[in-house]
Amino acid sequence: MPAEPNPPPTAAGDSALQESQLPLVTVITPSYNQAQYLEETIRSVLSQDYPRLEYFIVDGGRSDGSQEIIRKYADRLAWWVSEKDRGQADAINKGFARATGDIVAWLNSDDLYRPGAIASAVTELMNHPECGMVFGDVVSIDSNSQPFNIMTFGDWGLEDLLQFRIIGQPAVFVRRSVLEKAGYLDLSYNLVLDVELWMRVAQQAPIRHAPQLWASARFHPTAKNVSLAAHYGAEAERLLAWIAGQPALQEIYLRRKRQIQAGMHCYSARYLLDGGLPGPALRAYLRCFWTYPPAAFPEINRILYAAASLVASKMPRSRGLLNRIERRRARFLEQRKSRIQALLAGENQRDQD
Repeated sequence: MPAEPNPPPTAAGDSALQESQLPLVTVITPSYNQAQYLEETIRSVLSQDYPRLEYFIVDGGRSDGSQEIIRKYADRLAWWVSEKDRGQADAINKGFARATGDIVAWLNSDDLYRPGAIASAVTELMNHPECGMVFGDVVSIDSNSQPFNIMTFGDWGLEDLLQFRIIGQPAVFVRRSVLEKAGYLDLSYNLVLDVELWMRVAQQAPIRHAPQLWASARFHPTAKNVSLAAHYGAEAERLLAWIAGQPALQEIYLRRKRQIQAGMHCYSARYLLDGGLPGPALRAYLRCFWTYPPAAFPEINRILYAAASLVASKMPRSRGLLNRIERRRARFLEQRKSRIQALLAGENQRDQD
């Protein structure tokens, strides 16, 4: 169970730090054609209880009503712009280049910060000065902001990231000094741009997981992780080739080659299955199993579902079995959703008290 957020940063002992002593945090929101979610995102940032915040919004210039929403909050923004860009990575990099905060993060225009997230992240970085990046856990929400899952991660380091153990981007905070050494986002990536950046950051300094709910990631039909799910595998394969070709990563790659390759296949399989392609997903899972079987074991339920979906598509008589599996899965997901909503409602009530 994720822990409750930490209190705001404190100095050695019990005395609270003066506001001027707290590190400045820069948050960047890249925005493009998501006006229906943008205002909730902005409010989740501006309602944080952390006093030293520099907030940028970089809008792609789409005529979808986003500019009108941004103007409502312009007096509380450090900077914003609405102009054509070369995609999400370019928009975020514009913010990185302008940032003056000691700590930087980006929050996409359909995601949310949970209350106290920034203060908790700052606490972690202040308490662990050796770390260059911290990341928390993430609540999955739907188009109506209703939670349906909690994504928890582990205390992973560089070797784990290279094995495609993915962390929740909305809950990541990085020291700007470390980001400058690692370099900004690579514009050649559209889907795994954050995964590749975390690998470079982790080469510069240790990273740390905080078992706290810091953000909500929205899943909806037009989100990239839904609408482009079937395309993640191709970029993951290119990222694997990048890992194999990096001189600084050669020792790890040669020592963990099977785990890294299997992790890439498993990562690709998850997105292929989510993209409605059970056949390619099952083949990717099989490649994962043959490369390094332990990497496939945690995915057994998804592997069975992919196999049942594929059989049902080839053999209409077996469709009834798949329907039963889908109904059981739907009941499980609904029960899980109810438990998560009750848990979060309890946390929100404690925050109000």
